[in-house]
Amino acid sequence: MEYQVIARKYRPQLFSEVVGQEAIVTTLKNAIRMNRTAHAYLFSGCRGTGKTTLARLLAKGLNCFNVGSEQEPCNQCSSCKEIASGRSVDVIEIDGASHRGIEDIRQINETIGFIPATARFKIYLIDEVHMLTKEAFNALLKTLEEPPPHVKFFFATTEPHKIPLTILSRCQHFTLRRLKDEEIQNKLGAILVDLKIAYEEEALAIIARRAEGSLRDAQSLLDQAIAYETSLLTVRTISEILSLSPQTLFFALDEAGGQGEIFRALEIAALVFSSGKNLAHFLEELTLHFRTHLLVKCGGKVAVYQDEYAKKGHYYREEQLVHLLEYVGEAIATLKETPSERTYLEIVLLHILQSHKHLSLESLVHRLLELEKRVKEVPEEKPKLSPQVQAPTNTQVKEQRHESSYDTLMYFAAKELNGSLKKG
Repeated sequence: MEYQVIARKYRPQLFSEVVGQEAIVTTLKNAIRMNRTAHAYLFSGCRGTGKTTLARLLAKGLNCFNVGSEQEPCNQCSSCKEIASGRSVDVIEIDGASHRGIEDIRQINETIGFIPATARFKIYLIDEVHMLTKEAFNALLKTLEEPPPHVKFFFATTEPHKIPLTILSRCQHFTLRRLKDEEIQNKLGAILVDLKIAYEEEALAIIARRAEGSLRDAQSLLDQAIAYETSLLTVRTISEILSLSPQTLFFALDEAGGQGEIFRALEIAALVFSSGKNLAHFLEELTLHFRTHLLVKCGGKVAVYQDEYAKKGHYYREEQLVHLLEYVGEAIATLKETPSERTYLEIVLLHILQSHKHLSLESLVHRLLELEKRVKEVPEEKPKLSPQVQAPTNTQVKEQRHESSYDTLMYFAAKELNGSLKKG
């Protein structure tokens, strides 16, 4: 048999197989059961969350000859099989990116009056509908508002903000959320069980985290991993496939900062640079590392290396982690502008290790208050003046003392906060 990629082979054929979109699934099934389906639906969301899949399932549910008590398509009748294989003459799928002009919409308007050949409804499914031109949307507007009773429009898009409001107001709009890592991990685990392939839970957790809420992305990464290792999927295998930096490298960075071993920054930078790894990608992984530290420090749980993060977390303060997240994020943006990536990476890592020496805000405030208290307690000394020199007035003395105290405080704060405070 011809090989099918995992994303196609395990595409949901029933509403119950859809992952992470329970509210939308319930609404669509109730609409079929009560015969209250709208004439136009818009499915929006990030890639790989099930927009086109839900549109096809709704098409099958509306046209199935033997729909079940749970409004699930039977997948056995001719209508279900034709829709699943893309051969149905009554369910027309259109790529909005390549059929985006007014002439393409005119062809729809010219054929919309014909009744379905075999199914109950004629359905037009336009993917990436936001790519249609303004003229094409205008040509579709009147038909979309009052289509024939046997016609339904299903739209899918990743950018709903680009669709005119006149079109949006004529559709029932469903926004698909990103999938949680746990949901993706469970789905991948079920797929591997069906394929009879052993795996480590931590390996699937890494794939789920890398997919960023997209099940299709996760399935593509899983396909790639299986092609590399068909007997057992391990953390090492996934790290090699995805070119991930060893987690031990980040924990070594934590250890170096906590122990004050600043010179280790140059060693780690040399190791990363010699590996040939994309430095922007490395910094993105570093950002995720600090985010995980902050999550664990705030009481959250992670699927991978929970104990190690809890152990190394005492090296960081919460405000320090927030600062590092901001700093590394800015470093990623400016990396492409630097003439020497290696030197820039060394500077970034040195800054990270130096951050362990910075005082916390609480200790800074305490030391400032103590310094201000000591300054106020300094006794006033009357200078000895010659007869020719006029003694300063009391107001001038107070102003001089206030300015001297203020300068002392600001110098201390500016030195401790790396110049973040300025005299105003």
